Amino acid sequence: MPRLFTGLEVPRGVATALSTLRGGLPGARWIDPENYHVTLRFIGDIDDRMAHEIALLLDQVKRRPFDLRFNGLGSFGGRRPRAVYLGIEPTSSLLELQAEHERLLQRVGLEPEGRKYTPHVTLARLRDATSHEVAQYLSTRGGMGVPPVLVSRFVLFSSRASVGGGPYIVEAAYPLAA
Repeated sequence: MPRLFTGLEVPRGVATALSTLRGGLPGARWIDPENYHVTLRFIGDIDDRMAHEIALLLDQVKRRPFDLRFNGLGSFGGRRPRAVYLGIEPTSSLLELQAEHERLLQRVGLEPEGRKYTPHVTLARLRDATSHEVAQYLSTRGGMGVPPVLVSRFVLFSSRASVGGGPYIVEAAYPLAA
């Protein structure tokens, strides 16, 4: 049974630049740079028939390429931080693409996503890191600038259930047409 999600790939040059942020945070499990991505919609564990239906359905998405803009480091979890991420500017093009994925996947019977969409690239998952340690890490590395990248496709990823995320495999790619 595959575990699927839709997302955007992070180009190799950006992933290499982001990998320089690894280290210096106790309790962090750093994501491998080849697994950096921006999730659009988590699908979960589904059977092969549903996976095939979703792959065909995603082919209906017709959107234009757009720039993905990065907007600084942050963390999820507040007083009990659980992840460090690089934020993504929630442009209308990105939000419309994500909303279309949400609508299509609900149409095939998936439950609505319960959380508000916050576009980001997870850099590390945290275990036993204090909010003070995370704040200190973010303050020393938060000024890194990453140039925008052109998004010309989205993908259907699969993953294995694992600790820390990845490896992620591109099962299908869907070009964004001008």
